[in-house]
Amino acid sequence: MFRNLSDGAKGAYCMIIGSLLLTSQDAITKWLTSSYHAGEILFYRGIFTFLPIIFLVLWAGDIKLLRTRSFKSTLLRAVLGSATSVFVVLSFAFLPLATALAIIFLSPILLTALSVPFLGETVGWRRWCAVFVGFCGVLLIIQPGQGGVWVYFLIPLFTALLVTMRDIVTRRMRGGDTSLSILFYSMLVAVLTGGISLPIFGYSFPNWSDIGLFAAAGIMVSFSHLLIIQALLFAPGATVAPFKYLSLVYAAGIGYVVWGDIPNLGKIVGAVLVVLAGLFILYREMNIKKTIP
Repeated sequence: MFRNLSDGAKGAYCMIIGSLLLTSQDAITKWLTSSYHAGEILFYRGIFTFLPIIFLVLWAGDIKLLRTRSFKSTLLRAVLGSATSVFVVLSFAFLPLATALAIIFLSPILLTALSVPFLGETVGWRRWCAVFVGFCGVLLIIQPGQGGVWVYFLIPLFTALLVTMRDIVTRRMRGGDTSLSILFYSMLVAVLTGGISLPIFGYSFPNWSDIGLFAAAGIMVSFSHLLIIQALLFAPGATVAPFKYLSLVYAAGIGYVVWGDIPNLGKIVGAVLVVLAGLFILYREMNIKKTIP
C-alpha cells in the first residue's frame, strides 16, 4: 500500500511518524531526568542509538555508508549536536514538554536571522517581519514578569541557538555524506560526551525497567532522525516540514496525560505565532529558490 502512494504522501507519513517517535522519546527523556543527570541520559540512551544504525549497515552490506568525506565539518556538527542534546535534556528537566519544544522551535527563525552574517544570504523585509513575530511568540510563552523561575527559559533559548548553529554547519557541509554517516558520528560524540561526564558528575547503574526506557528512547532517536531525513528525500521541505510542527500537539497531549500540564492562553498563542512564523519563512525560502534559475 505504501508503495502506491505519491512521493509527497510518503514524505508526509515519514515526517508524521518520525515526529511522533521523536516527541515520544523526548517524553521518555523528561521522565528519566528525575533520576539521571544529562550526561547519564546521553550515555545510556546513546548506546542503544547504534542498534538501528548497525542493523541498517548490515542490511545494506556496505560499511562505506559510515564513511565521512568532510571530517572537520562532520566533527563540528557532531559536537554541536551533542551540546544540543545536553541542553534539550536540561530543558525538559526544568520546563513542561510542550513549552520547552515550542521555544526550541524558534531555531528556524534564528537560522533566518543568522544566515545573513554566517552564510551571506539576503533576507527580505517579509522574513524579517516573520522573525519579529516569532520572537514575540517566544515572549508570550516566557511571559516575563508573571512570576516563576524565568532563568529556566534561557535553557531552551540557548538550545534553539545550538540547533541553529548545527544547521548552519550542515548547510555549509560538502561531500555528500550519507544520513547514516552523519547520524553515526553525532551519536558517537554524544555517547563520548556522556561517558566523560560520568566520573565528574557521578553515575548510577539503571535498573531493568530504566534500561528498557533507555533502549526505547535510543532506538526512537535513531529511527525518528532517519524517518525525518527520508521524508525530505521523498518530497520538498515545503511539503513535509509543516508536519514536523505536529510535535507540539503530541507534546501537549503527552504532557497533559503524564504530568497534567495545561498551558495557559498566552503560551498557546505564543506557540501558534512561533509555528506560523516558521512556516512563513519556509514558504518564502521555497519560493525564492523557485525563482533562482
